[in-house]
Amino acid sequence: MYQEFIRTLIVLILFTVSVFAQRIPASYSGIQRGADGKLILKTEQVTYPERISKSFYGLQNMIGNPQGTENGLRFDFNDPEFTGLMYYGFIPYGDSKHPQPVFFKRTSKIKNGKATIKIKKKMAGKYDMIGWEAGGKGTIGYRIADTNGRMIYEGRISFKGTGPFEVDDTIVEGPFVNLLHSRGATISLTTNRALIAKVKINGQVFKDASPVFYHEIKISGLTADQVYKYSVYIGANSQTYSLHTAPVAGARKPFTFAYASDSRGGSGGGERNFFGPNVYMIKKIMALTGFKNSAFMQFTGDLISGYRNHKEEMNLQYANWKRAIEPYAHYLPAIATMGNHEALIHSFNDGNSYGYSVDRFPFVTESAEAVFAANFVNPLNGPESEDGAVYDPDKSAVDFPSYKENAFYYTYDNVAMVVMNSNYWYAPSLKHHPETSGNLHGYIMDKQLQWLKETLAKLEQDTNIDHIFVTEHTPFFPNGGHSGDDMWYGGNNKHRAVVAGKPVEKGIIERRDQLLDMIVNKSAKVRAILTGDEHNYCRMAVGPQTVIYPENYEGPKLKLTRTIWQINNGSAGAPYYAQEKLPWSDMVKGFTTQNVVVYFHVNGKEIKVEVQNPDTLEPVDEMELTSQK
Repeated sequence: MYQEFIRTLIVLILFTVSVFAQRIPASYSGIQRGADGKLILKTEQVTYPERISKSFYGLQNMIGNPQGTENGLRFDFNDPEFTGLMYYGFIPYGDSKHPQPVFFKRTSKIKNGKATIKIKKKMAGKYDMIGWEAGGKGTIGYRIADTNGRMIYEGRISFKGTGPFEVDDTIVEGPFVNLLHSRGATISLTTNRALIAKVKINGQVFKDASPVFYHEIKISGLTADQVYKYSVYIGANSQTYSLHTAPVAGARKPFTFAYASDSRGGSGGGERNFFGPNVYMIKKIMALTGFKNSAFMQFTGDLISGYRNHKEEMNLQYANWKRAIEPYAHYLPAIATMGNHEALIHSFNDGNSYGYSVDRFPFVTESAEAVFAANFVNPLNGPESEDGAVYDPDKSAVDFPSYKENAFYYTYDNVAMVVMNSNYWYAPSLKHHPETSGNLHGYIMDKQLQWLKETLAKLEQDTNIDHIFVTEHTPFFPNGGHSGDDMWYGGNNKHRAVVAGKPVEKGIIERRDQLLDMIVNKSAKVRAILTGDEHNYCRMAVGPQTVIYPENYEGPKLKLTRTIWQINNGSAGAPYYAQEKLPWSDMVKGFTTQNVVVYFHVNGKEIKVEVQNPDTLEPVDEMELTSQK
C-alpha cells in the first residue's frame, strides 16, 4: 500500500512539473499560469479560466481495442458510460477495385462501453461471402453509432481462426498514394500493431527499416507515365492496388486534375455528418474523380468540423475523412491542406459559446499544424515557420508553429500547385478579442509571403512549367458567406495579425494587395487562385476592371495589369452560403450552391475547366482557362 502511494505521488509530482515546465509562447499575450498550474487569460478587467471540456470521443477509444473470442470478436471502447450501436460486415478484398464493408443484416448493441461480433454462429454458411470458414481468415469492417444514431467512426480489423478467433495483422488505414512523381511515390498506411510493412512493385520490394505502427514507404526506380500494380504486405496478409506515375516534367501530355474544399459535416443527417466530415459527399466526389481518371485531387481546407480542444478528437475526425477518400486514394493522390476548421485550440471561458481561443501549444506537438502534419503526407519544401520574423519576440525559442506539410508546392507535368496556409497560427477569436494575440483568419504572415515570392519567381523561370495555380482556403474576394472576413473584413484594413500584444505592420487589405501583386502583376503563369471557405461554387475574374476597394478607401491602391480567375469551390458538403452583393459582383461569371467538383483538363498550353455535380452528374459550368490581358 505504501509503495503504491509513493508511485502515485511520484506520478503527480512529475505531471505537475511537466505542466509548469510547458513554456507559454512569447508570441501570445495575456495568457498565464495560475497558482495551480492551469492556464488563465488575464485582461485589464477580468481573468478568464481555460475552458476544459470533456473529450467525448477519441480515435483510440473508438477503435475499440478488438480482441478475439471463442465465437468472434469483442470490443472495449474504454468508457463504461458509452452506449450505442455497432454495424459490421465482411470486406471482400479481391472482389472489387474499391473494397468496402458489405454490412451484415444484424447489429451489435454497445452496452457499458463494450460490444461483440459473433462470427462463428451468425456469419457462417450462406453468409460466408469471403470464405473464412475454408481459409481461416478474413476482415471485418465496423461502424460505431451513438444512441442518437449519429455515426462516430468506421474501422476495420482482420481476424484468423475458425473458433477460437484471434486478431490478425491489419491495415487499419490506407494504403494511400502520396508524393507521386515520375519515378515513384510514397505509400503510407497504419497498422494495428508495430510491424515491418513491405511494398512490392515492378519486381522490387521496399520496406520499413524497423517495426512501426505508421508507415511511409518510399517507392523509386519506376518509369514515367506508367501504370503499376503494387502490393502491400503485412505479416501473412496483403492487398493489391495500382498507381500511375507522373509524366516527366514538361512532357505536356493531356491529363486531368480535380479541385474541391469544405467537406466538413453538413446538414441532412446520416453520412452527411459523420463526426467531422460529410462522408456522403466526399465519396461521391472521389468516385467521380476516379471515374474521370484524374491524376490527383487538390483539397484545400475545412476537411472536418474541427475546433476541438483534444488532439484525439481531431485524429478521429481526420480518420473519418481519410476513410471516406480511401477506396479511391489507393490509386491517386488526394492532397489536403488546412482551413479554419482544422483548428485545435486553447479556449478561455468568458461565458459565451466560443470565448477567447488560440492555436494550441506546445506548438511542436499540440498545435493544429502539428496534428495536421501527423495525419497527412505532403511535401516538405515550404517555409519553416514565422520564427525569426521581424516581429518574433524571442528569436532563441519556438514562438510559432511549423509550416511543415501545411504550406508547400508540387508539380505534375507542366502544372505547378502552390499551396498556402491562410489559417496559420489561427486564433479564432482575434477579430473581436485581440488581447490574446494570434493570427487572423485569411492573413498571410511575413515568412510565408516571402516564401511565396521566391517560389513563384522560381516557377516563372522553370521552362517545364506552363501553368501555376495558387490555392489557399480563404478567398481574396468573398462572394457569399464570408464578406465579414476572408481577405476583406468589410473593407476594413485595420484587421491584422497580433504578435506579443502588438499589431503587425500591414493590414489585411494591404497584405491581400501584396499577394495580388505577386500573383497577378509579377507572374505570367498563374492562371487561377483556387479557394474555398465559402460553401458554394463561384468563378470570378480578377483584373484591371475589377473593383477591389471600398468607397473612400484611403490607403495605397494596387493596379492590376492582367486578368486571372478566382475559382472558389467550397461546396464539398458543408452547409451552403448564398451570394452577396459586393463591389466586385459584376465580375462573377458563375455561381451555384450545388455540390460540385472542378476538373481541369490540361493539354499543353490549353486548359478546359469542367464543373460537375457529383451527386446528380449534372454539368454546372465550363470555360477555357487562359491568361487574359
